[in-house]
Amino acid sequence: MQPRSPHPRPLLDRFGRVHTDLRVSLTDRCNLRCTYCMPAEGLDWLPKPDLLDDGELLRLVRIASTRLGIRSLRLTGGEPLLRRGLADLVAAFARLPEAPELSLTTNGVGLARQADALRAAGLRRVNVSLDTLRRDRFGAITRRDRLPDVLAGLAAAKAAGLAPVKVNAVPVRGVNDDEITDLAVWAVEHGYALRFIESMPLDAQGAWDRARMVTAEEILAALGAVFTLHPVPREGNAPAEQWRIDGSDATVGVIASVTRPFCGGCDRVRLTADGQLRNCLFATEESDLRALLRGGADDDRIEAAWRACIAGKGPGHAIDSADFQRPARPMSAIGG
Repeated sequence: MQPRSPHPRPLLDRFGRVHTDLRVSLTDRCNLRCTYCMPAEGLDWLPKPDLLDDGELLRLVRIASTRLGIRSLRLTGGEPLLRRGLADLVAAFARLPEAPELSLTTNGVGLARQADALRAAGLRRVNVSLDTLRRDRFGAITRRDRLPDVLAGLAAAKAAGLAPVKVNAVPVRGVNDDEITDLAVWAVEHGYALRFIESMPLDAQGAWDRARMVTAEEILAALGAVFTLHPVPREGNAPAEQWRIDGSDATVGVIASVTRPFCGGCDRVRLTADGQLRNCLFATEESDLRALLRGGADDDRIEAAWRACIAGKGPGHAIDSADFQRPARPMSAIGG
């Protein structure tokens, strides 16, 4: 292991944005088949030899935390709970020098079985995707009858001391947009932090329709009809605009990637399960860190490749413009 830098140089792009948040996909596999993400038959998963192993992941995260100033590590997928030995991997991340804060984004299906072990291993926070409280509708959206498992996973995460427990919901017109206020009431009652996310063109089948996207303005109008909302100052470069619900300590957030893009303050970088570095969720190019790892590159060379990738980051994704180009990979293969 090469010595770490006591004072890492910031991971900067050409617009002066400092990157401190790393999203690492642990697998492209998923046990749901959400209609806005992938076709009913699923996708061709990455071959196992193409995936980064635990040692490779640990090396890259060590370089990121000790040399590049990464302070937050979010584990994603696909569905990261499908990664064998996940709690052991989390514990290994937590033991790294300058270990970043550890969080997880999951569909919640297997969370009840793993929440305690993940918290003991060093996981601090969890985001669970949940678009409906209706069992029949959950089955229609995900093509799986697993709503009770997700609700049990949320309860287990809260009981294990993972905090905050965040719930991410994607409203789609004509599908679940009539549940915006129901989800908010339920989240307040259970002590979960709810965030609505505008749907984005990251589905594998390319069926995203701008007209079916429920905008931040519409979401806030629906919430405002039931609650009195007080704006909360945005925390650093957090993607969510937040409001406190009057009469409680509960907050509700909106991530408006399409209509209110926050690219100017973006501090995120993404590593796919097969070791490709992406400087934007919607990047059309990737940097192959897996090839460097398996080709014998030292830490200096990997650090240089990482910095070069971030230096080339564009000003924004331009989803809502005629210039937008869809990435070749769907969300399940990129990691959230």
